[in-house]
Amino acid sequence: MLTIDIMREMWPHGDTKIPGLVAGIAAAAPSVFPKYGLTSDLLIAHAMAQFSHECGAGNEVVENLNYSAQGLINTWPKRFDAAKAAQFAHDQERIANEVYNGRMGNRPGSEDGWNYRGRGGSQVTGREGYAELSRKVDLPLIDKPDLVNDPQNFLECAVADFIICGCLPFAEDDDVSGVTFHLNGGLIGLQQRTEWLARWKAALTGGAAHGTVWVQQSLNKLGAEPPLIVDGSFGFATVAAVKAFQQTKGLDVDGKVGPQTVAAIEQALPAG
Repeated sequence: MLTIDIMREMWPHGDTKIPGLVAGIAAAAPSVFPKYGLTSDLLIAHAMAQFSHECGAGNEVVENLNYSAQGLINTWPKRFDAAKAAQFAHDQERIANEVYNGRMGNRPGSEDGWNYRGRGGSQVTGREGYAELSRKVDLPLIDKPDLVNDPQNFLECAVADFIICGCLPFAEDDDVSGVTFHLNGGLIGLQQRTEWLARWKAALTGGAAHGTVWVQQSLNKLGAEPPLIVDGSFGFATVAAVKAFQQTKGLDVDGKVGPQTVAAIEQALPAG
């Protein structure tokens, strides 16, 4: 289960560019992940590993196109010679329109390249990408692409794009290369994504303070009936056990393991 404590541990500077982003992700997690079929910690770990890399753990939520002349030549050698690169260097809007218009559904001679540059946890890019995501999450992203980076929408937009890109079957097979290729269109940053995946697996399955495994083990110690299978999957049985515990402690019965529920579990556990 993805909690705000885990988010703060994994994205310690996640609110730098978008105030409230970390809390927004944690609040959305209990509803968003099941909605899109990410029903185990393995699947959540794969998604969050990709998002962590794509958006720099919340620090690179909009694509940076601030290229020098040499950077333009190195990145798009077929589009820029020395003279053209000198004219475009560090002009992000012109660069975006030059390199993105005429593809990904972006209209030639328009501002589409700039308007639909990469954003969000999955760095959705291109008019077509925004349009498909808009239909999936029911938000007017073509008219308001910055909605992708609203804290309330951030996680759902990223997860929905993860599904649109066909990543889920590869996550189910624990295939980080396959997930990376389908989300990224290549294998850029594979080593870093693999490292993020290892960290997220540890965080979600008990390596962090309050992963799902910890919740399941703790509720079993406190007499969960029927006893939970300790599998790291925050499924219906675990939600029901959390709700039952919350009811006994006079907490909001929402099935979410927030700070108050964590504190109540810790207090109820026998010493040692």
